[in-house]
Amino acid sequence: MKQYVFIVLFTATITLALAWAIWRLSMRFKLYPGIRERDVHTTPTPRLGGIAMFLGVCAAFAVSAQHPFFSIIWTNPQQPLALLGATSLIVLVGVADDLWDLDWMIKLGAQFLAAGIIAWFGELQIYALPIGGMTVWSGWVSFILTVFAIVVVMNAVNFIDGLDGLVAGVALIANGIFFAYSYLLVRDTGASTYFNLASFIAAMLIGACVGFLPMNWSPAKLFMGDSGALMLGLLMACSAIAITGQLDPAIIGDNDEFGRSQLLGAFIPILLPVVIVFLPLLDFGLAVIRRMRAGKSPFSPDRKHLHHRMLDMGHSDRDAVLIFYAWTAVVGLAVLLMYVGTQEDWPGQYVAGVVFGVVGVAACLIVTLMPSRRTAVAAPHLEVTP
Repeated sequence: MKQYVFIVLFTATITLALAWAIWRLSMRFKLYPGIRERDVHTTPTPRLGGIAMFLGVCAAFAVSAQHPFFSIIWTNPQQPLALLGATSLIVLVGVADDLWDLDWMIKLGAQFLAAGIIAWFGELQIYALPIGGMTVWSGWVSFILTVFAIVVVMNAVNFIDGLDGLVAGVALIANGIFFAYSYLLVRDTGASTYFNLASFIAAMLIGACVGFLPMNWSPAKLFMGDSGALMLGLLMACSAIAITGQLDPAIIGDNDEFGRSQLLGAFIPILLPVVIVFLPLLDFGLAVIRRMRAGKSPFSPDRKHLHHRMLDMGHSDRDAVLIFYAWTAVVGLAVLLMYVGTQEDWPGQYVAGVVFGVVGVAACLIVTLMPSRRTAVAAPHLEVTP
């Protein structure tokens, strides 16, 4: 565990130092775009924070090559190099879009190319779905399913990037929960070492978010932009695929005396990677449906995302962000607790996860649908200029 803590602290330190430097340089040379109609902020703010996060991730990969505990990553150097290559591509395109607003077709093409690099050259694919021993039918099906999964998660994470600290905090919580899950899953499957690529990627992303959040917290000095949000989505998808999409279904197919593993334990490994990004996926799905019904491109920007709707309900930007944090934590932790319950002899642990989820979701619904009077009065100053 201490090796993972080191990666988190190291990545966070590098990211914070570089984020501060990029902010200073961006303000000095005016490397920031004008305010768009759909934006919530009212002061021009640099969007190049994703560069700092990317360089922090690159530094973590460089350290892993010299650290004996992480040396297993480099026994097949093709995989980490493919990850770095695809991430570099998506960050370059994201930076170009943050500076010059690229056409959505160019961005989408780059996303499919990056996902293809990971699936083809990195050989990181969804080979199995741990649900009742299900395996993917063929190599091409595995490749296509992997590419589409990566692209969907990338766009889902990018779509919620609209409030100070929103994506960085949601990704921090989601990756924290996923790190715990991947660490426990490797332990429960009887692996000889607790190290795995999924946990390493999650630890890197935790560090990158921790390091970037001080610069991005309201009022934000620096945004991560498309480069940072797309990178987070790309690596989060890869982390899930690295452990869930390649897990042997037979390992977790047995059921205990309560029948829990057969009914739920074997389903959670595919469920948890989805629920930790359920808000981005929900926002992405609603946006695509909304825009296509209006006869527009599914990637055309608007001001009807979930975070925009929360502001219109009367929540302040900071309260809306905290509510998003709560939703992510409640749903993710509930499923994680249910997974832990399926691996223990005492069924009460599973029940505790269900109760926690029901109570937590009910509390989040109340807070979401009933903004305070103080917040409702204070909200108008956040409206964007026409």
